[in-house]
Amino acid sequence: MKSPLIDIIAGARPNFMKVAPIIRELQLQQASGSSLRYRLIHTGQHYDPGMSGDFFAQLNIPKPDVNLEVGSGTQAEQTSAIMVRYERLLLEQRSDLCLVVGDVTSTMACSIAAQKLGVPVAHVEGGIRSGDWTMPEEINRMVTDAITNYFFTTSEVANQNLRRSGVPDERIYFVGNTMIDTLLANMDRLRAPLFWGEVGLESGQYFVVTLHRPANVDSISQLEAILSAIGEGCRGLPVVFPVHPRTAKNLRKLPALPDNLRLVEPQPYLEFNFLVKHAKAVITDSGGITEETTVMGVPCLTIRDTTERPETVAVGTNELIGTNPDNLAPALGRVLNNRWKKGGIPEKWDGHAAERIVADLERLLA
Repeated sequence: MKSPLIDIIAGARPNFMKVAPIIRELQLQQASGSSLRYRLIHTGQHYDPGMSGDFFAQLNIPKPDVNLEVGSGTQAEQTSAIMVRYERLLLEQRSDLCLVVGDVTSTMACSIAAQKLGVPVAHVEGGIRSGDWTMPEEINRMVTDAITNYFFTTSEVANQNLRRSGVPDERIYFVGNTMIDTLLANMDRLRAPLFWGEVGLESGQYFVVTLHRPANVDSISQLEAILSAIGEGCRGLPVVFPVHPRTAKNLRKLPALPDNLRLVEPQPYLEFNFLVKHAKAVITDSGGITEETTVMGVPCLTIRDTTERPETVAVGTNELIGTNPDNLAPALGRVLNNRWKKGGIPEKWDGHAAERIVADLERLLA
């Protein structure tokens, strides 16, 4: 009998954290006699070494079996290039399952290409929704989940979203969060970035900010207002800002930046999460970071009106403060006055999601 082949798709920085524990668990099971095989496919959606290469090295992800090397482009250009190149690969060597993670362009594009050729799709992190159709990620999630066969979910909220859309329970597998698997597995490896001493950072005495959403960074006036509110609201404490390439272009157009803002390059995984772990709070418009802050017990202020990860608000340390910069000062005041909620850890965010996924894959592909 032929050994089942699973395509594991990774295209952008958030994906790498999510596939690492799945690959590690597959390798462990193969060493114990499992017949499951995998083919790691890097679409090349994030092609800069700082956005992908560092993650492969730090998280011990093996070199991809295939790199589609799609590079930059518009949403449509990237989507079409990924579909054409992945289809070509499947026609040369068909797999038995396409496993996609998260909600980036690669997730949607590979799902479509696979299903068009009759290859079933499994979606890790299926069912999450923000309800905000202005986010490209929300469109990616909805399209992917509309053609997914097997859903590996992070929360009961995601399960309910899928049930409401007509997905039967037998196709939903509540497994937990593979990104948290990666965080917990690397917690004792986190290390201070090289600039830690240079800018005089002390544990609990600085903030971390990340911004990349179009609503926050594409308008010069909005970006300037947010950074000004952060600079003032943090009351002189350093604010470390790893600058996303999307944000860097508009930062250069601002007449001035707050004195306590420390601009740095995008950080590798171990260094970035060291910064998060030791921060007084994180200010972000990212989704994934709200999960990591929740597990590390770090206050998180999300500059968005919606979230696809409501458990980080209902259970964790995250709060949605909206996109109005005026909301930052009172929220930061609660952090500085030690009046932020403590938060807890959502169900099954225990470091064992990948084990559950691979056990389910064994049964599904038997």
